Amino acid sequence: MPKVLMAMSGGIDSTVAAMLLREQGYELVGVTYRTFDQISRGCLEKEKGCCSVDALFEAKRMAQDLGFEHHILDIRQEFKDRVITNFIDEYLHGRTPNPCVICNSTIKWGKLIETADELGCDYIATGHYARIGQQDNRWFLRKGADLCKDQTYFLWTLTQENLARTLFPLGQLTKPEVREIAFRHGYEKLSRKGESQEICFIPDNDYRAFLAEQVEDYTGQYGPGYFINTKGEKLGMHKGFPNYTIGQRKGLGIALGQPMFVVAIHPEDNTVVLGTKDELQGKSFYATSVNLMKYGHIPDGLEVTAKIRYRNEGKKASLYPEGDRLRVVFHETIDSITPGQSAVFYEEEDIVGGGIIS
Repeated sequence: MPKVLMAMSGGIDSTVAAMLLREQGYELVGVTYRTFDQISRGCLEKEKGCCSVDALFEAKRMAQDLGFEHHILDIRQEFKDRVITNFIDEYLHGRTPNPCVICNSTIKWGKLIETADELGCDYIATGHYARIGQQDNRWFLRKGADLCKDQTYFLWTLTQENLARTLFPLGQLTKPEVREIAFRHGYEKLSRKGESQEICFIPDNDYRAFLAEQVEDYTGQYGPGYFINTKGEKLGMHKGFPNYTIGQRKGLGIALGQPMFVVAIHPEDNTVVLGTKDELQGKSFYATSVNLMKYGHIPDGLEVTAKIRYRNEGKKASLYPEGDRLRVVFHETIDSITPGQSAVFYEEEDIVGGGIIS
């Protein structure tokens, strides 16, 4: 049987994925990456989640229990250079980043393929809830069978080479089925393990505090400015444009007699535009850094379901190629089209491609 590099997080999904591959006869080598340093605020340690030291050793223990070798690799500098730096830069340019997408393309798959080659592995495998399809000599992602857990939205950057060498053992399973498998194998505690919805390097989910810690003279460079309305009229003061995201309503610190939302951010003059729910609506945008999966090219007017957020069922849209970008036109208006976020295009369960909202 082929040799597989299994990405291990120490959690239930990657552990059950490894169990399933072992039962299918694959030869496994486990790997876990050390990606970031502990963040401490006072005496309170903030490191936890899938990339913490505890998780690293839990992954190693799981690999030993299942009977295959395991490696811990230190890639903190690469992670900082590619993921954390991008995360900070995007906010400092008035955009809202999606670090999981960047991490998947540059760190997880980038380093996994590299490590797999070094260790003589034919394939790589992860615990993602996704499936892989093939048609007309092209590889593409298909939504996981558990639509509540489907993670294809975060994987749209994977290349044809990545997909050709990837296994998703959990793609056909639901989360309850995965928990049952762990329980049946004697991992009762693991079968009940909860899940984190936080960004792994911001375990308290407070990106504003993270920016203040990481950016030199943050408050001096990105301090107070004006809230304005869509006519350009000043409404009051804000705390610095990186502290806001498109669609934000809570935590604005200003009362205007009606619900108001962030509808635009202008870093060049440190203004944040507030508008009504209607003014938050949009119907089109351009997608850049486009990666195509199911088709090698997009015909004018291709109809898809476009998702612009993970927790979003998607809306019907048409795609129009313009050079190296796509113009995306929804068939009806939609809330909070947010620069920096990912747009992923589906035909039913299949990913056509994706890009970054510009």
